[in-house]
Amino acid sequence: MKTKPDNSEEQFLEISGARENNLKNIDVKIPRNALVVVTGLSGSGKSSLAFDTIYAEGQRRYMETFSAYARQFIGSMRRPDVDKITGLSPVISIEQKSVNRNPRSTVGTITEIYDFLRLLYARAAEAFSYNTGEKMVRYSEEQITSMILGNYGGRRVSILAPVVRGRKGHYRELFDQIRQSGFVKVRIDGVISEITYGLMLDRYKVHNIEIVVDRIDVCERNRQRVAKSVETAFKHGKGLLQVLDAETGEIKYLSCKLMCPTTGLSYEEPEPNTFSFNSPYGACPKCSGLGMITVVDMDKIIPNPELSIKAGGLAPLAALEHKSSWIFAQIEAIGRRYGFDLNTPLKDFSEQALDAILYGTNEPIPVSREFAGFSSAYSMKFDGIIKFITSQNSDEAPAAIRRWASSFMNTVECPVCGGTRLKKESLYFRIGGKNIAELAQMDIRDLDVWIRNLPGLLTESQYSIAKEVLREIEKRIGFLLNVGIDYLNLDRPAASLSGGESQRIRLATQIGSQLTDVLYILDEPSIGLHQRDNHRLIASLKELRDLGNSVIVVEHDRDTMLQADYLVDIGPAAGRHGGEVIFQGTPKQAKSGKGITCAYLSGKQTIALPRQRRKVDWNKCIELKNASGHNLKNVTLRLPLGVMVCVTGVSGSGKSSLINETLYPILDRELHHALRKPLPYESLTGLNNIDKVICIDQSPIGRSPRSNPATYTQVFDDIRKLFAEVPEAKMRGYKPGRFSFNVKGGRCEACGGAGVKIIEMNFLPDVSVTCDECGGKRYNRETLEVRYKGKSINDVLEMTINEAVEFFENIPSIVQKIRTLCEVGLGYLTLGQASTTISGGEAQRVKLAAELSKKDTGKTLYILDEPTTGLHFEDVKVLMGVLDKLVERGNTVLIIEHNMDVIKLADHIIDMGPEGGERGGRILCQGTPEEVSECKESLTAEYLKPELK
Repeated sequence: MKTKPDNSEEQFLEISGARENNLKNIDVKIPRNALVVVTGLSGSGKSSLAFDTIYAEGQRRYMETFSAYARQFIGSMRRPDVDKITGLSPVISIEQKSVNRNPRSTVGTITEIYDFLRLLYARAAEAFSYNTGEKMVRYSEEQITSMILGNYGGRRVSILAPVVRGRKGHYRELFDQIRQSGFVKVRIDGVISEITYGLMLDRYKVHNIEIVVDRIDVCERNRQRVAKSVETAFKHGKGLLQVLDAETGEIKYLSCKLMCPTTGLSYEEPEPNTFSFNSPYGACPKCSGLGMITVVDMDKIIPNPELSIKAGGLAPLAALEHKSSWIFAQIEAIGRRYGFDLNTPLKDFSEQALDAILYGTNEPIPVSREFAGFSSAYSMKFDGIIKFITSQNSDEAPAAIRRWASSFMNTVECPVCGGTRLKKESLYFRIGGKNIAELAQMDIRDLDVWIRNLPGLLTESQYSIAKEVLREIEKRIGFLLNVGIDYLNLDRPAASLSGGESQRIRLATQIGSQLTDVLYILDEPSIGLHQRDNHRLIASLKELRDLGNSVIVVEHDRDTMLQADYLVDIGPAAGRHGGEVIFQGTPKQAKSGKGITCAYLSGKQTIALPRQRRKVDWNKCIELKNASGHNLKNVTLRLPLGVMVCVTGVSGSGKSSLINETLYPILDRELHHALRKPLPYESLTGLNNIDKVICIDQSPIGRSPRSNPATYTQVFDDIRKLFAEVPEAKMRGYKPGRFSFNVKGGRCEACGGAGVKIIEMNFLPDVSVTCDECGGKRYNRETLEVRYKGKSINDVLEMTINEAVEFFENIPSIVQKIRTLCEVGLGYLTLGQASTTISGGEAQRVKLAAELSKKDTGKTLYILDEPTTGLHFEDVKVLMGVLDKLVERGNTVLIIEHNMDVIKLADHIIDMGPEGGERGGRILCQGTPEEVSECKESLTAEYLKPELK
């Protein structure tokens, strides 16, 4: 632990009388310039101390530095409920939230590595022709003059300025302009002609037009004339000229720009924007730099060709009432022309008939008065169903219409740029034989090797230009390697990153910023990280500390706790039973300390191995053959049913690709008719062994403050009905809708029932402030006057789930749903806690509780992705007990996990690897934990073996 040499109070961050949320007037003294871990049971008050008290006060102090003029737009930030905080440095919070949902944001742009690569390619890349593959050349006017004198000495040549290349038009105005500029001849489609008054061409044919600037005998005495002609040709030809040999008729292209020596193809001078997919100068024109386009999926348009149009064979029309829609009149008119009617199965339609319906007709179709509603026959052109769907998938269309249109479309890789996002010219600039898109597609680990070897591939002049840029790129790549995300690539969309990955990227960025005397607060940075990579993350946290910063980490990981300089344990339990400091001191002192965390660290308490593992019955299994999406190497998965299965492997080894993006979408489509497409695979068998699949991931339960555990589990519907039955509500005529904060009438209209107002800061993250109209209570005064057992509807939303179980103990329909939230360790949350304040792990357990409150079938497959996120050792024990009960009832639980306490409890393990990215994508071994621990190739086995002793 690094501290300042003197004994001043500035060595410590002191919090006195903290009472935020469930904190019980606690005092904490934390050493500065140290790595400090705040731990404790889920809901014990860790985040209340670290984020709601320390970070909130730091943010408030920062806002107070703004001018009075600026603060009037922000409003005043509430001071945390604390007596005093001293020794507080400027605070930066690095939380577990997705970096950004902008589809243009990638790992490369977030880390700025791609920006440095763009600069590198703009200054040091070599250009190649996309026509011939030849290296592009660039000459000065003086060099070109000397080349003409050297190559054509003693011969007669014409110097031409190309003005039209491969375009249609009559060009009458162009010829007039050329004539007015003093030129008398032009070369049209290979033939030199005089410019006559009114000269024009066939407007429907493609033409090439060059101005004949000069016809000259090439010799040294005419050097000045040649140089002047070259200058004039470049002026009118926009940097390009042609030399026509009068004897042979051979044409040679010359340019002061980058030019293909054979075809005359020229590129603009490269700039950093040339390689940016966020700029029109570099973006692919087809996909506008997104790398993906949306196209209509014919399988969704015609899900069953055995059906007729009337029976719903054309899915977009299935919801329309026959004879009530104008579109049916048009289709019937097409049918009269092509010989079908609305009762004809689509499989019996001719190709021309189907094309007319899907893609439209080139000529008007007469529509009968019966449908048209006119007194006479009416003719109009039919554009086709596909064009109509595409036109409705635009920003101008209402949201409901866009959702309808998008349900018939798929997002696919752009066929023009191949997903690289860049225009064709940008991809033909290379360094060391690679274009910038190829570098963006490399694993960061492979990119690091390539960048380090690059100096040997550069010329001396290229290296002198590139060396400073390469140093910056190497430094940033090094930070990413140190936080364990070497399996990512630069073109990975930011929106696809997990909370842990995005947090580690921000951590790497902060290390690179080299700030000092800053207080960093991190929320479980080890999420999603294999034990093998933990030491690198801890080393990065220590590096941040050693720069002269204070680092506070809210964490449950044993290794991080033991490597910290100081521990603060909050407890003893969750919610109102927590909020006290159980222990503070060094990890060494913790082994003899009190409290449940100290008991687990010292080994006095452990999560015991099962007495007996369930036997696998291979007659009841699902077999997925040759999955090959992303980095999967034609993986064949045999998934046993009726047991607890754990999929393990280092980060990026292919676990999510195999389970979440291949297996689950297949099962969801087959069992629940979902539309999401899985990654490529060959076949799947054993589907008859399950009748339901439920994927419980860490995506938010909602994206607005209105979503909360009560609304997600639907217990709020029952609570609103209960309030509507209260005598006061009946007397006033209130219905259940009166108690909804999503419906006008009972809610506070100033905040729309959210309880908070969002202040857009533009240059800073948005700030939420409590609604001054309702004081954060969501409802208007009249609604809050209705009370059940002395509590208003807002009082109920403010109850913790543990309190609500007691409050509603006599209402079975309510208490049954709430109790399941307690069983998964969420008793400390409030019923109305906004989804925006719920972590990914908590959201996952809310979803699990919602499923537990429903009746399972005994043949259900539950898929969970890292359910231990945010859980203390003791919480993990409780959660595994709940999951074990599901398996006991005949269901299958499939868990993707890195936590060794979970892995050791599994009946069957499937381990993937051996590394992440391209070096992964294989199933290394599978079997019981004991069998997997003996696999020498597995990195998981190395850490699992000690846990089994």
